[in-house]
Amino acid sequence: MISDGFTRIDYYDTYQLTKNTNQSIEQITEGIFNLPGWVNWLMILRNSIVRLFGLKTEKNRDKDQEFYFTVIDRNENEIVMGEDDKHLNFRTSTMIDRDQSFIYLTTLVQFHNKGGRFYFLVIKPFHQFLMRQLLKRL
Repeated sequence: MISDGFTRIDYYDTYQLTKNTNQSIEQITEGIFNLPGWVNWLMILRNSIVRLFGLKTEKNRDKDQEFYFTVIDRNENEIVMGEDDKHLNFRTSTMIDRDQSFIYLTTLVQFHNKGGRFYFLVIKPFHQFLMRQLLKRL
């Protein structure tokens, strides 16, 4: 489901955790995206910088959202969230394979311009580190 609507994918990653759980995909996603304090601090820093370039920030987001990002699609085994902005679009998916006890955390990014490529070049190391850490916290 995560690639629906993307005509091309410029970056992707997937991280996997083996965990036998009876939690719903909603509970798993909530557990992953219950961000630790240091991540909230990084997001405040990020928002103060990108606001200067007219990019979306938390203040632009709907505070009534179910999860940190907008839910794009879902079923009983996967929740796809994402945001579209002028520099890039991204999707992130939490998916469970109950037969093998795998939980996957996947990200897809589609760049719109050089600004999107540069932005992601800067945040990519933080993104990769953060995705691993969030999954490990389950």
